[in-house]
Amino acid sequence: MLCGAALAQPQDSFETFIAQFRAEALGNGVSASVYDRLTSGLTPDPRVPSLVETQPEFTTPVWDYLDTRLTNGRIERGRAALARHSALFAAIGARYGVDPFLLGAIWGMETDYGAVLSNEGLIRPIVRSLATVAWQRRSRFIEDKADFIAALKLAAANDGVSPVGSWAGAIGHLQVNPSNVLANGTDGDGDGRVDLHASLPDALATSAVYLRRLGYQPGFDWGFEVRVPDGFDLLLANRDALRPISFFAERGIERVSGRAFSDPSVPVFLYLPAGQRGPAFLMTGNYLVLKGYNFSDSYALAVAHLTDRLKGGGPFIAPWPRETRFPDLGQRQAIQDALKSLGLYDGAVDGRIGPITQAAYARFQALQGEPADGFVTRAAYEALMRATR
Repeated sequence: MLCGAALAQPQDSFETFIAQFRAEALGNGVSASVYDRLTSGLTPDPRVPSLVETQPEFTTPVWDYLDTRLTNGRIERGRAALARHSALFAAIGARYGVDPFLLGAIWGMETDYGAVLSNEGLIRPIVRSLATVAWQRRSRFIEDKADFIAALKLAAANDGVSPVGSWAGAIGHLQVNPSNVLANGTDGDGDGRVDLHASLPDALATSAVYLRRLGYQPGFDWGFEVRVPDGFDLLLANRDALRPISFFAERGIERVSGRAFSDPSVPVFLYLPAGQRGPAFLMTGNYLVLKGYNFSDSYALAVAHLTDRLKGGGPFIAPWPRETRFPDLGQRQAIQDALKSLGLYDGAVDGRIGPITQAAYARFQALQGEPADGFVTRAAYEALMRATR
């Protein structure tokens, strides 16, 4: 929930990287003329280092992230935008089997329904941005260089002009990264070309195809807010294996609305994004698909909730534990190191608190006879330091 992306310091200059990367690009289908034309005189984008380190979906408590992104204004603008384009969204939903309100929620989250696409401070040529990312962020170099190469190929198909997008290279209304534009780009308006920036139909069709290839299942909701009874075994709140809703209903879990589950056979997992004192959810596989679109749980939950709000639904029922104190980067690394020394964690000691670290901490809580909700807070750090002193 509070995992800052690590930014390794480049060992070589940007100019050296560009010169050395030429062979890699040419070996992956980029022509020499295109590479040389697009990289000649190229300088690194100075925005990239700070933006990599401050991605809000990885550095902000989930409730603050939701507060700033699911404002009443964004919800109202979204309802108006979907009403204006109702025929288009209905047609895309029918053709590709993806909930049009979900596509609308991604549109709203990514570009505020297209409003930011004209902001030159945010949307710039992506060849420069991705060259900088690939040079800077060496810990994820395989992914980053693939997107840099994809951006070069997209530019080649665009008369040698770099596509525009975010600092991380995401393109168009629903912000798809270049590799996935190449793999899933779809002509939604029938003009014979794919332009996710200028064509909303192209952007919606491309994201719908992408979501289906990630495993999106038509007709399934993203999940349900639920109440968890006292004494429930919180070690069951993991995503290692999905279980039918009936498994959880038999153990006392109920929808907060008081309504019955329409299909108790639907596979789900129990998710406690803020531990036992915050909202609880039974999540379907479609929620995990949203994490394929953007790995952050905060992002996925925001898109899921905005989907419901665009349909006219209300806010979550359970309150968030807003008074919670969280560990800093060094303390998060110490938490992982302590869990590793206790034989409960075998991942990297990088301070990135995700499902693997949370599951390890839940096992520690269970050994201590505490509710095993896996919620990593400042108190978790203090408890682990005492246990390993």
